[in-house]
Amino acid sequence: ALARFGSDELRETFLRPAIAGEMIASIAVSEPHAGSDVAAVRTRARSDGDDYVLDGTKMWITNSTQADFFCVLANTSDEHRHRNKSLIIVPADRPGISLSSRLDKLGMRSSDTAQVFLDGVRVPKRFRIGGEGQGFRMQMMQFQEERLYAAVSALKGLEGCVQATIDYCRERQAFGQPVLDNQVVHFRLAELATEIEALRSMIYRGVEGYVHGDDVTRLASMAKFKAGKLCREVTDACLQYWGGMGYMWDNPVARAYRDMRLASIGGGADEVMLSIISKFMGTMPSSKK
Repeated sequence: ALARFGSDELRETFLRPAIAGEMIASIAVSEPHAGSDVAAVRTRARSDGDDYVLDGTKMWITNSTQADFFCVLANTSDEHRHRNKSLIIVPADRPGISLSSRLDKLGMRSSDTAQVFLDGVRVPKRFRIGGEGQGFRMQMMQFQEERLYAAVSALKGLEGCVQATIDYCRERQAFGQPVLDNQVVHFRLAELATEIEALRSMIYRGVEGYVHGDDVTRLASMAKFKAGKLCREVTDACLQYWGGMGYMWDNPVARAYRDMRLASIGGGADEVMLSIISKFMGTMPSSKK
């Protein structure tokens, strides 16, 4: 959103140094009661002259403990919940910002994540990205990119998990032969490899359409859902073939099992992806009574 809709000043002040690695950015959207339901966020940005004054709590915020600035989604009016939100750049050194300790996550433990508390944080209105009330729409556009990225980033992890399991099962002896020689094992690994290639093809279609400027909401949602499902399926199956070694904390497949579980939650849960796909199929019941 900053690259696409931000003013020249915002791009020069925040985007350029972030790309150069001189500043660290953090997206602050989710809240304790608003994860996949983005429109439910309660953080408010009250108008006060030429400034906004922000109050609220953000949850599961990546990069928060080292961020130089946050891109905050906040309510700027009392309009309909899809038309009352704005994206606002909030420098991390502003008075009124405080953080929790790092959240103790199941996986992705090398990624710093914390709660961000906004208590009367004042920023100039010129730090708003795009028009007032356009934040929800811009955030939804960004999610399509994020969901494609989530699917793309899963590929190497999935391939690595399968290959590590092949290597281990080739060396590990059980009942007088390598574990890999059991048909149930090498057939299952072949099936998983086929599913990964199917995901790759779906991703390529989605990325190609996105590069050409097409609406890829349907494909991005399908790819994100497929990736999340495979992250669970592949890591679970591979861990099983490692036996007791796979149950050890420092085992690479055990780490993948923990880390990749996020793929079905972050950036829109599987159930949200299925809802979007259902809408495109025309099978979602109407919410209008």
